[in-house]
Amino acid sequence: MDIKQFYEEWNNGNDHIEVQTSGSTGVPKKIMIDKECMLASACRTNDFFGLRRGDRALLCMSLDYIAGKMMAVRAIERGLRLDIIEPCGNPLADCTGCYDFVAMVPMQVWNTMHDKTARKRLDDVANLLVGGGSVSSEMESGLALHKCRAWSSYGMTETLSHVALRRIGGEAWYEPLINVSLSLDSDGCLVVSDKATGALNLKTNDIAEFASDGRRFRIIGRKDNVICSGGIKIHAEEVERIIAEHFAIPFIITKRNDDKFGEAMVMVIESRDKNIVDKARRICADILPKYWQPRHFMVVCELPRTETMKIKRAIPYRQSL
Repeated sequence: MDIKQFYEEWNNGNDHIEVQTSGSTGVPKKIMIDKECMLASACRTNDFFGLRRGDRALLCMSLDYIAGKMMAVRAIERGLRLDIIEPCGNPLADCTGCYDFVAMVPMQVWNTMHDKTARKRLDDVANLLVGGGSVSSEMESGLALHKCRAWSSYGMTETLSHVALRRIGGEAWYEPLINVSLSLDSDGCLVVSDKATGALNLKTNDIAEFASDGRRFRIIGRKDNVICSGGIKIHAEEVERIIAEHFAIPFIITKRNDDKFGEAMVMVIESRDKNIVDKARRICADILPKYWQPRHFMVVCELPRTETMKIKRAIPYRQSL
């Protein structure tokens, strides 16, 4: 979808708009979203970042998905000047000038920070919103060196983008936006209610814990990413966070069936160097508890990703090293 098609759909007189989920944890599906709720969400975001009519924003994500659509709606709601470029891995490489608001996925931020020209342009961005994936410790440290205020977001298609934000370089806890209520279900998964987006007791698969104030929270991992190996439950995202502090090469932690342990942890590494497994194995042995050690290692040329550049976890990794 291009911007002309989006405006046609937005102005077609219908109360709802069709949105497709990303498919990062399952089969993508299409859902109908109320346009008034999209405007309410956009208003809240614009207020949070102090955006005003005439401020400049950059749309560099696909309009087929909620993140791109909401950037367009924010521009409509607040009268922003919206620069639109084809979705790409390094959006600031060819964009000049100052931006009041830019949203990217972590892959785009990573490419920006590893490109000399694009990295300098981060200082011309007032507010950078990072969503669609976790922010590594390396990325967090790198962004802290720039003038832009960078934020990590928590949300999903069903909540019309983010319902909570965390200042990158600050505390580890997400702060819910105004009128967002949160709780935990019996499995420890986050339940979201939000007046702005119309979400009512929306049960997520995100296992979370609250700070002492009972409002701020952090995500431990997804319920469907728990690895039960030999009776021990291991959160794949927790293992990834520890490894990422010592291993800069892209990777994910996933699982495979195991006759003895039920499930076995697999570390899948994006590399063309088969010898990288030896380095990964040594690092894991040094920093991880005994029962958190990956039992299998696999090297692939490229990790599978969705169109929104989220890594697909629901992949049957069978070969290992």
